[in-house]
Amino acid sequence: MNDYIYISALNQYAYCPRRCYYLFVENTFLDNEHTVEGTLRHTRAHSEETSMRDGILQLRSVSLYSHTYGLTGKADVVEEKNGRLYPVEHKKGRRGRWTNDELQLCAQALCLEEMQGQAIPKGYLFYISTGRRKEVRFTDTLRQQTIDTISAVRQLIESGQRPPNPYTPRCKGCSLHDICLPKETAQLQTSPLKP
Repeated sequence: MNDYIYISALNQYAYCPRRCYYLFVENTFLDNEHTVEGTLRHTRAHSEETSMRDGILQLRSVSLYSHTYGLTGKADVVEEKNGRLYPVEHKKGRRGRWTNDELQLCAQALCLEEMQGQAIPKGYLFYISTGRRKEVRFTDTLRQQTIDTISAVRQLIESGQRPPNPYTPRCKGCSLHDICLPKETAQLQTSPLKP
């Protein structure tokens, strides 16, 4: 599975292609308060436990793959109710419209569909800080966005070319901020260098 890409790379790419480059091409990662908290809050999701809750089977840290899309990774939780499966991705933050999280969840569904031979019409994003879920429907539009993102990530990894690093509000919370230096790069690009 050397040419397979990680499902999590889709989330990183949609968040910031440059961050995806550092993580999956240069294999560079730094922790900050957000990544450490996320890891600590994912302890149970990564436990590989199986449990029952209100008649729903919950499988944690489920290995996934898709030969069709060249994907591999893990789902935090896969739930089964009345023979139907759906992925549940745990996120540290608050509920909102986060396309990057929805793409990651949809990629998990694409893998489950191939592995289990059944349609997966929806999944859930579980926000740890609020203890609430958000249902995500895997529409044709979201599926196509996910497939397009898989292609973009594969192209980024194969090319090995570092994308530009425009400064956005997301940069402030990024654990790779001190490596990427988006503000400093922007300043140097707009100010002529003096001899």
